[in-house]
Amino acid sequence: MALTKDKKQNVVDEVSSLLNDSKMTVVAAYQGTTVKALQKLRSEAKNDGTVIKVVKNRLVIKAVEASETLKGADVSELKGQLLYAFNTTDEVAPAKAIAVFAKTNPTMKFVGAISADGKFMSAEEVTALATLPSKTQLIAGIISTLNGPVNGVMSGLTGNLHGLLQAIEAKASK
Repeated sequence: MALTKDKKQNVVDEVSSLLNDSKMTVVAAYQGTTVKALQKLRSEAKNDGTVIKVVKNRLVIKAVEASETLKGADVSELKGQLLYAFNTTDEVAPAKAIAVFAKTNPTMKFVGAISADGKFMSAEEVTALATLPSKTQLIAGIISTLNGPVNGVMSGLTGNLHGLLQAIEAKASK
């Protein structure tokens, strides 16, 4: 069933809002992927705050052109059956969600991504981005690195104090 002009405009407005709020919009070809698999992808991606939408490319191009920040983005790669993954909090999350899904569903392929500043990234750049650790993993690694010397000093002091107490107890018992 064809969309009416009003419904198309509503879709363009919704996609425009998602594009403007998203830190990174990942574009992937899904031809050959089953509806059930796409529903599974949507539910898994939702855990990271990623929204997956299947929208006609013409409507996405209209939404990009309507946006002030994305107006100059290269949209020549937006051809075929594509899905769009939006995330407002994490740049890496949409790419990771699709990359994890693509491991079990080889029909899913990256086409590229549109960054928040309107730059179109290639599929290779998105694949590299998907291999990066998530923001929380990076923060945990930095905290662990910073906490390592403190733990070392504390265990050294604890060991020395324990040895000193044993020496004092030995002197006291004699």
